[in-house]
Amino acid sequence: MDLEVGAIVDGKITGITKFGAFVAIAPGKSGLVHISEIASTYVSDVRDHLTEGQEVRVKIIGVDQSGRMNLSIKAASAAPAEEPRMRQQARPQAAVTEPSFEDKLKRFMQDSDSKMSGIKQYSDKKGSRRRGR
Repeated sequence: MDLEVGAIVDGKITGITKFGAFVAIAPGKSGLVHISEIASTYVSDVRDHLTEGQEVRVKIIGVDQSGRMNLSIKAASAAPAEEPRMRQQARPQAAVTEPSFEDKLKRFMQDSDSKMSGIKQYSDKKGSRRRGR
């Protein structure tokens, strides 16, 4: 069994937590499916979508330095459907690239800082009016 990033394998759910599910994909090998990687829709409770002992198809989306595997159910089910669509549109591979996690995080932090400064300015103005009375 080839256990490298991008491989799609079958596994069995061995444990469920509030943040995801652990999946055994080979003897002695398991990984985590984060709650955000379970379905393409919003998942508020993992147990609404998965049960212990359930057989699932997962895609290996990452392996960290410790050897822990990050898995995705939605990427495994979406991969075959997306491939033909991209062939029909005949877009070059470079045009489909998605921003990296670091770029997304940087953008999020900038937006968050901007919103927080706006809230702080509003609350400072509101507080100074009340103190002046």
